[in-house]
Amino acid sequence: MLNFEEIVEKAKKLDITITKEDVLEFYGYYKQATVGDCNIEEPEDPEKKARYNAWKSKAGLTIEDAKKHYIEVYKKYVTKE
Repeated sequence: MLNFEEIVEKAKKLDITITKEDVLEFYGYYKQATVGDCNIEEPEDPEKKARYNAWKSKAGLTIEDAKKHYIEVYKKYVTKE
């Protein structure tokens, strides 16, 4: 079974088109899994704000739970390849 870091590398190479919302879902779980709860000020820039909100929405998840969710999201999309 692949570990979180291996899944992250595979997710970067997914050969499918995913929506902006899908990318933000990956991003939110990734940041929560690698940093923990959001620790930055809310940015003004709309693109950065979207990433901020995706991460902030995962607040409270443990690092291990965030990793598990990230892997589940990956599995959902890998079946579309």
